[in-house]
Amino acid sequence: MKRTTIIVFSVLAVSAGAFAQDQAAIDKPLMAAPAQLKAGATVIKWKADFTYDTLKKGTNKLVCYDISGYPTHQPFNLECTNLGNLPRVAQNLKTEALGDRAKVNAAFAEMEKNGTRVKPEYGSVWYHLMGRDAENTRTHLTIAVPMATTQTTGLPESRDAGTVWIMNAGTTTAHLMTPGE
Repeated sequence: MKRTTIIVFSVLAVSAGAFAQDQAAIDKPLMAAPAQLKAGATVIKWKADFTYDTLKKGTNKLVCYDISGYPTHQPFNLECTNLGNLPRVAQNLKTEALGDRAKVNAAFAEMEKNGTRVKPEYGSVWYHLMGRDAENTRTHLTIAVPMATTQTTGLPESRDAGTVWIMNAGTTTAHLMTPGE
């Protein structure tokens, strides 16, 4: 009886530890999600081959993930965006794995030029929480407007106007920025 009790408690302790690790892997990426979308968000974990495992299936269109320490990313980096943007994120991560900023930029420029750059969903939001560690972070929010320009939106393409502006206008990477970002 004693041996059986010890085995049962050992199994329960290991199971509780695994559950806590799984819950932490879900809770961390959700730190980047806005409060009203957090409960219904999907959480994924990127794999080395730029596919992903779903850790938590959500009920809305938001997906969150941890890319802390990935090449060209900050040591602490969490993101959330629309589920439809996952092909774009996979392409970004694969390209950024080149590591060298000049090579990465050249690869993205070539994809833009030859039309193979995956477009994000127009109007989708990208939520970022990033920094050198969990205690020293900043939030950053952008709205994807692929191929948008001043001519198509009426918004300026420079931060100098002190208003919302289009960064990377005319490309698949075009997105709205807010003053101070």
